[in-house]
Amino acid sequence: MKITTSGSLIPFTGIKKQYNTIRDEILDATDQVLRSGQLMNGIHTDKFEQWLAQRNHTKWAVTCHSGTQALEILVAWVDSMRPSIALSKTPRVLIPSTTYAATANAFARAGYEVVLLDTNYYGQADYEKLDTSLWYSVEVLIGMYGSALPADPHHGRAAVAIEDAAQHWLSKDCVRSRISVAAAISFDPMKNLANYGNGGAIVTDHSVLMDFARAWRDNGKPGHATTGTNSRMSETDCAQMMVKTRHIDAWQLRRAKIARYWMDQLQGTGIRSLIDETNFEDHAFHKFVVDTDHRDRLKNHLESHNIETRVHYAQPLHELTAYRDCVGPGILSGASSLSRRCLSLPLYPELTDSEVELVIDRVLDFASKKHNLPARPSRSFS
Repeated sequence: MKITTSGSLIPFTGIKKQYNTIRDEILDATDQVLRSGQLMNGIHTDKFEQWLAQRNHTKWAVTCHSGTQALEILVAWVDSMRPSIALSKTPRVLIPSTTYAATANAFARAGYEVVLLDTNYYGQADYEKLDTSLWYSVEVLIGMYGSALPADPHHGRAAVAIEDAAQHWLSKDCVRSRISVAAAISFDPMKNLANYGNGGAIVTDHSVLMDFARAWRDNGKPGHATTGTNSRMSETDCAQMMVKTRHIDAWQLRRAKIARYWMDQLQGTGIRSLIDETNFEDHAFHKFVVDTDHRDRLKNHLESHNIETRVHYAQPLHELTAYRDCVGPGILSGASSLSRRCLSLPLYPELTDSEVELVIDRVLDFASKKHNLPARPSRSFS
């Protein structure tokens, strides 16, 4: 990123800051694992999986190498259940177009016909635009940016529903009306609960799926009744993640406090927060995304003040070369529009109070100039 003014950079992620706050705990947990000599499939993996299951109100959790492989496990399990699930000869999956490519890649690589659904101005699936004449083998439910799923999103047109819960699984009510057989979780460094590298998990109440996932991530062990690959999280990974579970509730409260402050400050500015009163209570606060007519100019403005931002996502799936020809119900205008208007601000618990104020002050400066509003510094954040 090009730095054009003096002052300290406010990076988009707080990975370095977070490590500095829990460094001793992380090093102690790592040392315990290395001293034990049990580097895979040990007590720390068991503890982390138990914590995940409890946190998600499910019976089981199965860790794996990444959120992408969690999705691939779910796809493989659905295919293994063909005799008991109504799948067509060429299975079809319904996916909202506003999401990361990994969601669709897991299904496309397995031979699925991908059907893309338009999204609304929150980045959530717009079921009013659903083609109800089609039958879907799988529907993927996504809480984009951390917004919880609707109370009852299911439309009765899919044999199986699964969640790509990489962004929303920490929402307060993500399991309020769970209709999915399982949820795929990611622990990559950009997530609220982040591993130092890749990491993922499946949470489920389905015993057959649990057994399948455990075998798949370990090359089919113990009985090799099915194929799989090496997709384990290490004992070091899981021990370090258990350290972070001791802090996650406080981190989430801090994220929510920052989001509430920014949300309130943006009212009446012409810049819309995708976190608002309709979804705040159940939000996971994975991203703080704003919607503006002048996205690129706002991004450049914040960059000139050493505030790093990101775009999630610059192109919806239907604009990517790999998925440009996918069947979809009409023009996916909602997803296309949002991709050109949305900007993610840096949101993490390690932001200092002064940094929280500085970010929104710079946004308000921009809004006052672009929308002919009187200059309005933010109120104090404390």
